[in-house]
Amino acid sequence: MAHPKRRHSTTRRDKRRSHDFGTPQTISVDATTGEIHLRHRAHVYEGNLYYKGKMIVEGFAPQA
Repeated sequence: MAHPKRRHSTTRRDKRRSHDFGTPQTISVDATTGEIHLRHRAHVYEGNLYYKGKMIVEGFAPQA
């Protein structure tokens, strides 16, 4: 097993731990459809694909 030869500083330890806690994802409401979705992501509403309040693909079927 590896053992450190010298002690790591608290700054170095805290830099490593800074990524342990993420922020929650931001949720938006589409003005056109009223659908709740993740920001900067396209979303499906009633079989159509919407992005930035505009319909991008009509009759969208997700690929499995």
